[in-house]
Amino acid sequence: MIRKILIADDSNTERLHLTRILETAGFQVIAAQSGNEAKALAESQQPDLILLDIIMDDGDGYQACRAIKRNPATQHIPVIMVSSKSNPVDRQWAQKLGANDYIVKPYTDNDVLQQIAKL
Repeated sequence: MIRKILIADDSNTERLHLTRILETAGFQVIAAQSGNEAKALAESQQPDLILLDIIMDDGDGYQACRAIKRNPATQHIPVIMVSSKSNPVDRQWAQKLGANDYIVKPYTDNDVLQQIAKL
Protein backbone atom coordinates (compact mmCIF):
# COMPACT_ATOMS: atom_id res chain seq x y z
CA MET A 1 0.00 0.00 0.00
CA ILE A 2 1.30 3.44 -0.90
CA ARG A 3 1.53 5.84 2.03
CA LYS A 4 4.76 7.83 1.68
CA ILE A 5 5.59 9.53 -1.62
CA LEU A 6 8.81 11.29 -2.61
CA ILE A 7 8.37 14.20 -5.02
CA ALA A 8 11.46 15.39 -6.90
CA ASP A 9 11.04 18.61 -8.88
CA ASP A 10 13.23 21.71 -9.09
CA SER A 11 10.14 23.95 -9.38
CA ASN A 12 8.88 25.11 -5.99
CA THR A 13 5.43 25.75 -7.52
CA GLU A 14 5.29 22.22 -8.93
CA ARG A 15 6.39 20.64 -5.63
CA LEU A 16 3.74 22.62 -3.72
CA HIS A 17 1.05 21.68 -6.26
CA LEU A 18 1.87 17.95 -6.06
CA THR A 19 2.19 18.11 -2.27
CA ARG A 20 -1.29 19.65 -2.01
CA ILE A 21 -2.81 16.96 -4.27
CA LEU A 22 -1.14 14.12 -2.37
CA GLU A 23 -1.64 15.40 1.18
CA THR A 24 -5.32 16.11 0.44
CA ALA A 25 -5.59 12.45 -0.64
CA GLY A 26 -4.00 11.33 2.64
CA PHE A 27 -0.42 10.61 1.57
CA GLN A 28 2.71 11.59 3.49
CA VAL A 29 5.02 13.65 1.25
CA ILE A 30 8.80 14.05 1.15
CA ALA A 31 10.19 16.65 -1.27
CA ALA A 32 13.50 16.89 -3.13
CA GLN A 33 14.74 19.68 -5.38
CA SER A 34 17.11 17.64 -7.55
CA GLY A 35 17.79 14.17 -8.88
CA ASN A 36 20.76 13.72 -6.57
CA GLU A 37 18.70 14.74 -3.53
CA ALA A 38 15.97 12.32 -4.66
CA LYS A 39 18.46 9.43 -4.83
CA ALA A 40 19.70 10.15 -1.29
CA LEU A 41 16.16 10.53 0.12
CA ALA A 42 14.96 7.38 -1.66
CA GLU A 43 17.64 5.40 0.14
CA SER A 44 17.29 7.04 3.58
CA GLN A 45 13.48 7.45 3.67
CA GLN A 46 12.37 4.37 1.68
CA PRO A 47 9.20 5.96 0.20
CA ASP A 48 6.47 3.77 -1.29
CA LEU A 49 6.55 5.74 -4.56
CA ILE A 50 8.69 8.38 -6.28
CA LEU A 51 7.32 11.12 -8.58
CA LEU A 52 10.29 12.34 -10.58
CA ASP A 53 10.58 15.40 -12.82
CA ILE A 54 12.94 14.92 -15.78
CA ILE A 55 14.53 18.33 -16.28
CA MET A 56 16.32 19.35 -13.06
CA ASP A 57 19.68 20.78 -12.10
CA ASP A 58 22.05 18.61 -10.05
CA GLY A 59 21.04 15.28 -11.53
CA ASP A 60 18.13 15.02 -13.96
CA GLY A 61 15.22 12.63 -13.54
CA TYR A 62 16.58 10.12 -16.05
CA GLN A 63 19.87 9.82 -14.13
CA ALA A 64 18.02 9.59 -10.82
CA CYS A 65 15.63 6.92 -12.13
CA ARG A 66 18.51 4.84 -13.47
CA ALA A 67 20.42 5.10 -10.18
CA ILE A 68 17.35 4.30 -8.05
CA LYS A 69 16.52 1.24 -10.16
CA ARG A 70 20.14 -0.01 -10.07
CA ASN A 71 20.50 0.41 -6.29
CA PRO A 72 19.48 -2.81 -4.45
CA ALA A 73 18.24 -0.66 -1.52
CA THR A 74 15.79 1.30 -3.73
CA GLN A 75 15.14 -0.76 -6.89
CA HIS A 76 11.79 -2.03 -5.54
CA ILE A 77 10.34 1.51 -5.27
CA PRO A 78 7.98 2.39 -8.16
CA VAL A 79 8.88 5.55 -10.11
CA ILE A 80 6.48 7.75 -12.06
CA MET A 81 8.12 10.37 -14.27
CA VAL A 82 6.31 13.72 -14.25
CA SER A 83 7.37 15.97 -17.12
CA SER A 84 6.32 18.57 -19.65
CA LYS A 85 8.17 16.45 -22.25
CA SER A 86 5.27 14.76 -24.08
CA ASN A 87 7.29 13.13 -26.88
CA PRO A 88 6.75 9.33 -27.15
CA VAL A 89 10.55 8.92 -27.21
CA ASP A 90 10.75 10.44 -23.72
CA ARG A 91 8.16 7.95 -22.45
CA GLN A 92 10.05 5.05 -24.02
CA TRP A 93 13.35 6.23 -22.55
CA ALA A 94 11.77 6.57 -19.09
CA GLN A 95 10.39 3.01 -19.34
CA LYS A 96 13.76 1.71 -20.50
CA LEU A 97 15.37 3.22 -17.39
CA GLY A 98 12.82 1.49 -15.15
CA ALA A 99 10.04 4.06 -14.68
CA ASN A 100 6.67 2.44 -13.99
CA ASP A 101 4.60 5.22 -15.54
CA TYR A 102 4.68 8.72 -17.00
CA ILE A 103 2.51 11.80 -16.32
CA VAL A 104 2.64 14.76 -18.71
CA LYS A 105 2.41 18.33 -17.33
CA PRO A 106 0.05 20.06 -17.10
CA TYR A 107 -1.99 17.41 -15.29
CA THR A 108 -5.14 17.36 -13.18
CA ASP A 109 -5.35 16.16 -9.58
CA ASN A 110 -7.27 13.18 -10.93
CA ASP A 111 -4.50 12.30 -13.45
CA VAL A 112 -1.99 12.00 -10.61
CA LEU A 113 -4.27 10.06 -8.26
CA GLN A 114 -5.35 7.65 -11.02
CA GLN A 115 -1.72 6.84 -11.89
CA ILE A 116 -0.97 6.14 -8.24
CA ALA A 117 -4.08 3.96 -7.90
CA LYS A 118 -2.91 1.83 -10.86
CA LEU A 119 0.20 0.78 -8.93
